[in-house]
Amino acid sequence: MDVSVVLPTYNERDCLGPLAPRLDSALAPWTHEIIVVDDDSPDGTGELVTELGRRGPWVLRTRRGERGLAGAVLAGFEVARGTVVVVMDADGSHPPETLPALVRAVLGGADLALASRFVPGGSDRGLHGIRRAVSWGASRLARPLTNVRDPMSGYFAVRRALLSGVALTPVGYKIGLEVLVKCRPARVTEVPFVFEGRIAGTSKLGSRQVAAYVEHIFRLYRWRFAGPGRASSTR
Repeated sequence: MDVSVVLPTYNERDCLGPLAPRLDSALAPWTHEIIVVDDDSPDGTGELVTELGRRGPWVLRTRRGERGLAGAVLAGFEVARGTVVVVMDADGSHPPETLPALVRAVLGGADLALASRFVPGGSDRGLHGIRRAVSWGASRLARPLTNVRDPMSGYFAVRRALLSGVALTPVGYKIGLEVLVKCRPARVTEVPFVFEGRIAGTSKLGSRQVAAYVEHIFRLYRWRFAGPGRASSTR
């Protein structure tokens, strides 16, 4: 299989419905699967994915008693079969139309292709107010860990072989930064994209997610600069 797309969801039925045909179109050139890892949404997200699976390569994985974007992505990694694994949000902020460029970059030799708001052609126009300020501050904190322009992007494609044998232990929602730091991709390509607003619903970003990110970033500092062994012993 060429491509596995991992979509973590919680109460995203109203977003996923309009997003589905755009994803199907973007992935048409390749053999693929779309793995929706849902945290037991009460809004019917799982039922929608089951219906989509009757007509196409949509796969539902339901987590019960667990919550969190990063953990859901890791659950998707465990079952993904594609040569390339794509991670994206299911709320419409990550346009599927950017996905082909990410996939082609990895199939063309990159270890990881990152959708970036901060390279020519990219934009964060979907961020406003406090969310833009939080994103800016979080990016500044991540700068010593990686030289990519948009370390906070959660939209990326990675060669699945790069994930093999690496202990990923993210806290919170920034799984892309975890992969950049711990998997150490030698060849990274940044592809411009325009971060859009949600199709429906409200952002789940709150003080708990911000606190989790701060914890995560300092774990990565220990891992990166103190060494993996020492970092694991100080958690």
